[in-house]
Amino acid sequence: MQFETAKRLIRHFKGDKYIYGFDVLARAGQAAAGLGGWAVIVRDTFPGSDGFVKQIEASLGTAGVAVLDIVDGAAANAPREDLARITAALARQTPGVVVSFGGGSTIDAVKAAAVLCVLGGRVDDYFGTGLVSDALTKAGTRLTPHLAIQTAASSAAHLTKYSNITDLRTQQKKLIVDEAIVPPSAIFDYETTLGAPASLTIDGGLDAVAHCLEVLYGAVGKPYYAEMEDVAGEAVALVLQCLSRVLQNPHDRQAREAIGLAADLGGYAIMLGGTNGAHLTSFSLIDILSHGRACAILNPYYTVRFASAIQRPLRLVAEVCRESGLAGPGIESLSGRELAVAVAEALIGFERQLGIPATLGEVPGFGAAHIERALAAAKSPQLKMKLENMPAPLTAEMVDDYLGPLLEAAASGDLDRIKSL
Repeated sequence: MQFETAKRLIRHFKGDKYIYGFDVLARAGQAAAGLGGWAVIVRDTFPGSDGFVKQIEASLGTAGVAVLDIVDGAAANAPREDLARITAALARQTPGVVVSFGGGSTIDAVKAAAVLCVLGGRVDDYFGTGLVSDALTKAGTRLTPHLAIQTAASSAAHLTKYSNITDLRTQQKKLIVDEAIVPPSAIFDYETTLGAPASLTIDGGLDAVAHCLEVLYGAVGKPYYAEMEDVAGEAVALVLQCLSRVLQNPHDRQAREAIGLAADLGGYAIMLGGTNGAHLTSFSLIDILSHGRACAILNPYYTVRFASAIQRPLRLVAEVCRESGLAGPGIESLSGRELAVAVAEALIGFERQLGIPATLGEVPGFGAAHIERALAAAKSPQLKMKLENMPAPLTAEMVDDYLGPLLEAAASGDLDRIKSL
């Protein structure tokens, strides 16, 4: 497997601004050169990470970029408390470039911290779409350059315009969506993923699938639909065919590369269009589920909900499921809700194959309060872009009638309870 299609798509997406592959950390100085003469590194800590950070420091030094400070990264889901700490550290040093080294949470926290350092205010001021760019234009300024070095095949935060920040008191995640926070330079050395635990590996692969499915579903009738078909077809196939290989042999470099490429294609997807239902609901489940698993559980149920509006995407996903051994040849002759149910069952079968829950009811700690929280969050103006990105957009007034039964179905596993369009 040479992954030429995936690499061609990523080149089209990022050109020469993105350095990825095995053993590429030594090019960090090359990526940072010209961004700023002094740097602060915000880093995750995991087995072997000290050696990687030393490689980054050495490369920066060779390129003439002095490291002023090294700061601890963010915990899972980028809590507000970690955002505040990282913001304060950057404000003390006023670096010419910020280098993040970590998974999506640390990269997201650095994105938001860069906004707060330059523009001030509270992070709540920037939740929503395009608010950072508006504020920068009014202030006549720009953000501190950010070199994002990814360490997990998951959210593709190093390539995207999203920053997810969590309030641990309310257990609710919200997000900044803005082109201004896309890191101008990025690196992903797949070597950093070889020691990733199985749980993180699963979550990352599922997150990539969720990005592609949700954007594909919402792309019907839009100018970028054909491009999105190429991205989704390749990324979903890579995960369905290679994730189990990685779990069986964590040091299978070819399979690790496949999952890394799929995650990056997931980032490509969410720069073409937005995610919708499953991502929206996942933001209310952070106390019981990782993001990737929450989206994986929910997407089959949203698939049935959207059935009549997504027939063309469903045929593509059905073909990938058949080729991956998750569905029989008869799936391609189906249509309507029947096709959506067959695809949903294939996706549920993949979850079962991985040994993870396929319904919310199987998740320890899940209860009716989570459905209430999710329905309330779906009505928030700060998350309305997720309702608008659905194949058939909803308003806040429609949430209880349409999403309520869907979440009850996701809790029980009963697809018949879902109201189709």
